Amino acid sequence: MDVLVQKYGGTSLETLDRVSHAALRIAREWRRGRLTVVVVSARGGRTDELLRLAADVGPAYASRELDQLLAVGESESAALMALALTGLGVPAVSLTGHQAGIRTTDRHGDALISSIGARPVRAVLDEGKVAVVAGFQGVNPAGDIATLGRGGSDTTAVALAARLRASACEIYTDVDGVFSADPRVLPAARCLPWVHPAVMAEMAFAGARILHTRCVELAAMEGVKLHVRNALSAVPGTTIAERRDGRPLETRRAVVAVAHDTDVVRVLVHCRSGDHDLAPKVFEALAAHGTVVDLVARSGPYENEFRMGFTIRRSQAAPVRAALHEVAVGFGGGVRFDESVGKVSVVGMGLLSRPEYTAKLMAALATAGIPTSWISTSQSRLSVIVPQDRTAEAVDVLHREFGLEKSEWRAPDAAPTLSTCDREAPV
Repeated sequence: MDVLVQKYGGTSLETLDRVSHAALRIAREWRRGRLTVVVVSARGGRTDELLRLAADVGPAYASRELDQLLAVGESESAALMALALTGLGVPAVSLTGHQAGIRTTDRHGDALISSIGARPVRAVLDEGKVAVVAGFQGVNPAGDIATLGRGGSDTTAVALAARLRASACEIYTDVDGVFSADPRVLPAARCLPWVHPAVMAEMAFAGARILHTRCVELAAMEGVKLHVRNALSAVPGTTIAERRDGRPLETRRAVVAVAHDTDVVRVLVHCRSGDHDLAPKVFEALAAHGTVVDLVARSGPYENEFRMGFTIRRSQAAPVRAALHEVAVGFGGGVRFDESVGKVSVVGMGLLSRPEYTAKLMAALATAGIPTSWISTSQSRLSVIVPQDRTAEAVDVLHREFGLEKSEWRAPDAAPTLSTCDREAPV
C-alpha cells in the first residue's frame, strides 16, 4: 500500500495551535487510507533554548552530551504530535531516531545516516497507526545519540521515504514553496511550481534556507519526489523532481533563482615562501572539522608567496580558526578572517554554456555600484562575494536583471501572483 511521508518544521509546530493544525492535516490523510509517517523537528525556538542552556553550564561544542540534550527537542515534538493525533481519534506512536532504526556515523553534531532498519516503522504502519518519528537524530556505532546537523529533520524524512519506498515526501514549512529569491528580502520574488533537483541542491548550497543540500542530494540519488508546502495554507507549493515535457531544454529559462548567504566568512591563508604548498594541510584541517568550503582560489607555482583564499560558513569558523592558524604559523605564515562579506548566486542550468550570463551578472552589479570579489562559475551556479551590507541590494539587482519577477509562460488572461505558486508557470 502507498506510503506517505510528511515532515513538519519547527515553525509549523511552534505553538500548540499549530501542532493541532498539523495533526488535522495528518488525520485527513490517514482517514483516506494512506499509510502515514510523520517526521517532526523541534518546536520553533526550542533548539536555541537548549543551546543557551548548554552554553550557560559549559562549552556548547559538538559532543556526546550536547547531542543528548539537543535530541530532546525533536523527541518532545514527536510525543506531542502523537498525543494530538490520539486526541483526534487517530492511533499514533512516537519513535525516537533510535527506536525508528536510524543508524548514523559517529561524528557528533553533524552525523550522516548510514542505514535505516524499516521494521520498527513498518510494524507501526501494519497496525494501522501513524508513525511519528523524531527527526535530526539517530544512534551511532557506540550506541549513543548522534544528531544530523543543519537540515537534519529534512534528511531524516527523505531517508525514511526512500527506505519505505514512499510515493512522495512532503516538507511542510512556513512559506508557500521555493521562491526565485528569499521573499523576506525581496517581496517581488516568485514562487516556483517546479524545480529540478540539481538546481534545488545548488540553491540550498548557495544559501536558500528552505531545504538543506544533504536532503535534496539524497532525494535525487534515491528518486524521492519532494513537495514543499506551507503548513498553514492550501497552496500547491513546489515540486522538486525530474520532469519531462514536450519542450526542448534549450528553450527553457536558464536562470531559475537568485540565492544569497550572509553566513559567510572569507578566509585568506598566506605564507612568505612560495616553496611551501599548504593547500593539502589546509584542506585536511577543514575536512577534520567537517567544514564546507566554497569559492577556492590559490597562488600559482611560480609566485614568491603562497596564498589561498576560500569562503566557509561563519557558523563553522570558530572550531577551525585555531587549526588553520597552526598550519600557517608552522610555515611562517598567517590567516585572516573577513566576516564583512556576503555571497550572492545566480542559480540555474547550462550557465557555463552561456558566458554572456557571467558578463551580465558582473555588469549589473558594477552599474549598481556594488563592489565584487572572488567569483566562481559552474554549469548550475554563478557566485560572487559582495559587501555584507549590500547583499540584499545585490539580490534585487540580479533578480531584475535576469527577469525573474516574471513567469516564463503564463496564460494570456491569467493575473500575476507573487505570493503563491502558479501551477501553470513551468521553470
